[in-house]
Amino acid sequence: MRKGISGIIIATGLAAASCQSPSPAQKTTGATADTIVKPLYVTEPVQFDTDDPAIWVNPANPAQSLVIGTDKDTNGGLYVFDLKGKIVKDKVVTGLQRPNNVDIAYGLMLNGKPVDIAVATERITHKLRIFSLPDMKPVDNGGIPVFEGENEAAGLRDLMGISLYTAPDKQIYAIVGRKTGPTNGGYLWQYLLQDDGTGHIKATLKRKFGQYSGKKEIEAIAVDNQMGYVYYSDEQFGVRKYYADPDKGNAELNLFGQTGFAEDHEGISIYKTGDTTGYVLVSDQSAGQFKVFTREGNNAFVKSVHVSTSNSDGSDVVSVPLNDDFKHGLFVAMSDDKTFQFYRWEDIAGKSLKVNK
Repeated sequence: MRKGISGIIIATGLAAASCQSPSPAQKTTGATADTIVKPLYVTEPVQFDTDDPAIWVNPANPAQSLVIGTDKDTNGGLYVFDLKGKIVKDKVVTGLQRPNNVDIAYGLMLNGKPVDIAVATERITHKLRIFSLPDMKPVDNGGIPVFEGENEAAGLRDLMGISLYTAPDKQIYAIVGRKTGPTNGGYLWQYLLQDDGTGHIKATLKRKFGQYSGKKEIEAIAVDNQMGYVYYSDEQFGVRKYYADPDKGNAELNLFGQTGFAEDHEGISIYKTGDTTGYVLVSDQSAGQFKVFTREGNNAFVKSVHVSTSNSDGSDVVSVPLNDDFKHGLFVAMSDDKTFQFYRWEDIAGKSLKVNK
């Protein structure tokens, strides 16, 4: 997905995998890229069903960064974890109606001040839920309806994916996906997020774009802020690439990852090794792998990485040092045992992928 803080390189997204996972809150060791990569930490479990994480890098003290993860249920929530996977109880948001995906952006102007935000999709209410960071206080007046005018009975308003794009002019956009949509373009809707004049956020629809194969659904969305691209997984078909700037048009720029996947294409995460270099990681959910593609060029396939998470839907990654545990970045992936798993990037990278220093 998508994020940026002035002076450091950050990248994110969603992702997936499968295999046995260690017990919650247990510290484990990494492995080479040719074996099953194990997490350094496994979070304490949520109540119902983990789905998607997002990493907030604390600009004042990266060691105090947080991971926000969705608990997908009709009485679900947003859980907040420290860098050892412990729940920060006073920041957890409960009572959300099937929150699906979550993403983060930095510096949205509210009441004349820059505010970092976490935005989640609430599937049952068809609304975006937005919270300030790091306090996790609502700034959305109870939620922002999206996909208005679409057929609810047909699932055309059932929110799933979310990715936030910060443009060069610092405007912040939400790119939103749903359970199903048209096959002739317009599956994704893009909204400009702004102060409504009262210190809360409003959303203005800017465009409808994105092809869809019709095979399954589109959930995983990731934005590369620096290069200005948005990627999304057309499940069981491939990964599609467009411009993130709505003024640059709706032409599809690339379609890749169409072979080698066991079943669903799921989460997408972007690890940056420079301004225009790095990797796009796409979850091969039922195979317990992430397929790694180049960030540059035509997103050529590099390798597959086997991981310990089980049937993961979502992931996120940052490529900056956070603390002594995560010196080259943090990769977080959801696991279907109600946890998220925290990996050191160097363990994901093994001997064949680059490490940001």
